[in-house]
Amino acid sequence: MDTRKPQQVASLVDFKPVHAVHRLYAYRKSLSTKAFSARGKKLIRCPLCLLGTQFCTCAHRKPLSSDISVMLIMYDDEVLKPTNSGRLIADLIPDTHAYLWSRTQPNQAMLAQLVDPQYQVYLVFPEQYVEQQVVFNRIEKQAQQSDKKVLLVFLDGSWRQAIKMFRKSPYLHQLKVLSISSSKLATYALRKGSHDFQLGTAEVAALALDAAGEPLNGHALTAWFDLFVESSLLGRNRRLKSTIVPISEYVDQFNLAYNQAKSSNK
Repeated sequence: MDTRKPQQVASLVDFKPVHAVHRLYAYRKSLSTKAFSARGKKLIRCPLCLLGTQFCTCAHRKPLSSDISVMLIMYDDEVLKPTNSGRLIADLIPDTHAYLWSRTQPNQAMLAQLVDPQYQVYLVFPEQYVEQQVVFNRIEKQAQQSDKKVLLVFLDGSWRQAIKMFRKSPYLHQLKVLSISSSKLATYALRKGSHDFQLGTAEVAALALDAAGEPLNGHALTAWFDLFVESSLLGRNRRLKSTIVPISEYVDQFNLAYNQAKSSNK
């Protein structure tokens, strides 16, 4: 008889990567000499979404149709963090690429992709930190080259880490910049930046998709992010009973946004 508890069995689920961030997670984990310790480390987590198995969202994950490619340049152990929202972009945008950042040994495949002539590359970054690069607030249709695919590059880490990655990476200084200006306060309660207007990576990506001409895909990503945040807070018992909204409502909101986005792309 198998005497293991159900939660222990759940932790033995085979890890089968679905997208680039999952593959990078597996690679980064293989480099670790000890287990990554995060808040709620005793929680039994799904190996793909990293949420508590009781609130796993994998059954609801489904890719959008998008003409945009995404590159995530992730700071060292960022990919291991359950609170990381960069993986949410890869959940929905099929052509997403993910690389670990290195100051001294940048990934050669990443560098090659940044200069690949098939892409029209934009670094998504606040313009106040940019000195000499060309800055856009929107990517207008007439500015998009018909023979090139828009590639949005995100620096995924804490705000201080993102600034460090930008300043220490000369190859990023050659890129056009898409700067998102928004008065919307971050709803990212899992890990706040040092200023209210600093958003989580998935939130910025949603705004960037809108600025690049795919507003409904951006709305779907926002709904997916909201489901992720609520599932994470519930898994960590960070919700008062009086404030709990049934998780099914977040699922319904995502499905509605997803269906609207899919319908517009037909």
